[in-house]
Amino acid sequence: MTDQDSDGLQRLWKPDRLAYVQGENRPSSDASEVCPFCQAPQVSDEEGLVVARGEHTYCLLNLYPYNPGHVMVCTYRHVASYLDLTSEERHEMSDLTSQAINALRSGFEPHGFNLGMNQGHIGGAGIAAHIHQHVVPRWGGDTNFMPVIAHTKVIPQSLADTRTILADAWSKL
Repeated sequence: MTDQDSDGLQRLWKPDRLAYVQGENRPSSDASEVCPFCQAPQVSDEEGLVVARGEHTYCLLNLYPYNPGHVMVCTYRHVASYLDLTSEERHEMSDLTSQAINALRSGFEPHGFNLGMNQGHIGGAGIAAHIHQHVVPRWGGDTNFMPVIAHTKVIPQSLADTRTILADAWSKL
């Protein structure tokens, strides 16, 4: 919802974004706290936003996506460092990343991709305790004044709709 204040500036009200800003769903360093990447594969794929599963890794939607279709490839095993992955986990993470790109191409027709793996809090990982690879589809013009000026990203599709499209495209690979 947008409105215009007396100062002439447009405002996009996105109250659900506050949860991310305040750190909701991000585990602390407290080992007793539940990891969302350990929890997601334990529930239904729809509830956990899981779009594909492998033997050692799985792919799920990002709760706070940069763009529609922003997925993450995670290990089932709770491990923080790329160097602590087994050879099987590393290879399957790479294979699932390739499959994610193919499914995103089929379902969304992006013009390009960003791939990223942040290691540790200082390295930019929002959830540093559980390794994950980001796959972000990109389109020409998908970055406009909103993120640059307002530090806000408008996502034009619900996570449930995104998951349905991507899971369907993945099943056709």
